[in-house]
Amino acid sequence: MSALTGRKILLGVTGGIAAYKAAELVRLLRSAGAEVRVVMTRAATAFVTPLTFQALSGHPVHLELLDSDAESAMGHIHLARWADHILIAPASADVIARLRLGVADDLLTTVCLAATSPLLLAPAMNQAMWQHAATQENIVVLKSRGVTLLGPAEGVQACGERGPGRLLEPTAIVDALVAQRVGGVLAGIRVLISAGPTREPIDPVRYLTNRSSGKMGYALAESALALGAEVTLVSGPTALVPPTGVEMVPVETAANMYGAVLARAGQADIYIGTAAVADYAPEAAPHKIKKDAASMALNLLKTRDILSAVSGLSESRPFTVGFAAETQNLEGYARGKLVDKSLDMVAANQVGAGLGFEVDDNALYVCWPGGETRLPSAPKSILAHQLLTLIADRYHAQDPAENS
Repeated sequence: MSALTGRKILLGVTGGIAAYKAAELVRLLRSAGAEVRVVMTRAATAFVTPLTFQALSGHPVHLELLDSDAESAMGHIHLARWADHILIAPASADVIARLRLGVADDLLTTVCLAATSPLLLAPAMNQAMWQHAATQENIVVLKSRGVTLLGPAEGVQACGERGPGRLLEPTAIVDALVAQRVGGVLAGIRVLISAGPTREPIDPVRYLTNRSSGKMGYALAESALALGAEVTLVSGPTALVPPTGVEMVPVETAANMYGAVLARAGQADIYIGTAAVADYAPEAAPHKIKKDAASMALNLLKTRDILSAVSGLSESRPFTVGFAAETQNLEGYARGKLVDKSLDMVAANQVGAGLGFEVDDNALYVCWPGGETRLPSAPKSILAHQLLTLIADRYHAQDPAENS
């Protein structure tokens, strides 16, 4: 039986360039066993035709509040009572504002106001619109009323700007609905993720760091939430907005990250170490170093290995997944890391020449004791979903005694 068999999903599609992704969402929902009906706003029809959704859903698309035939039988009430879940994807800033105020001036907002079933919003808008105080206040109010927020994701937008506001990938949205239905494959699982770079001070104003953006770790945190997990994200300095719903633990140095991760690893079921932690840290000068000499030398001290420490826990050891960023011999180094650090899984990616760091797409070689697979190049949000599904399969395949 498919994960959403028997579920009745009312999908609201609002105006915005991300509306085209709603077509793929309908296809995925039906593949998961759900029955889907679609309500479109007038603005949405400027981006995707109703006929597209009719063909994909197998049902006529609902457009107007005052449709004489439907309203003679109180059509908006019928739709509100029919749905097990109401999902608006994409949810524009406009519809979010109107839902907050209880405005019912079109079919979609009227159905939402008349419904008693759970309401889920997958926002999609320009990053400045998303971060505007008015939108954030609207979100806080809607969440206080029990509305579930899915995303938004962060990245390059259609307008060319970068930031939070991208529609969550359709696969992640479906995972969230599955989690509401059956708990998700990570329901009740505590997932600890480390992400981003570390900064190692040279003196009070300078530091050493690396090119990690944190995007993969943040994408994993978002996908883990969608799969039902309780997520803690230990993050070095990044420009990313943490996914709504995670416990966020900001850190700066490798020593900070070591302490934060080890303090929480014993309470986690799964630890995923995506952070690019400095292998060496300089002995920091107490005052700003002056540019007096023609050259200078830094004395670098080896930092403590977080992955080995977590994997070596004698009690309450989590299922431990390491990441490896390599410029050569990718598979060999990944296999070596798996053995040397006694890990349960390693996900390795090639870096350099536009690969791995500071990009939105990635590809992974994944290995574990007795197995391996390759995840081809894809947006990091999709790759995160694929990797977490694989991690969940391996985690649940273990002897339950090993997970205690």
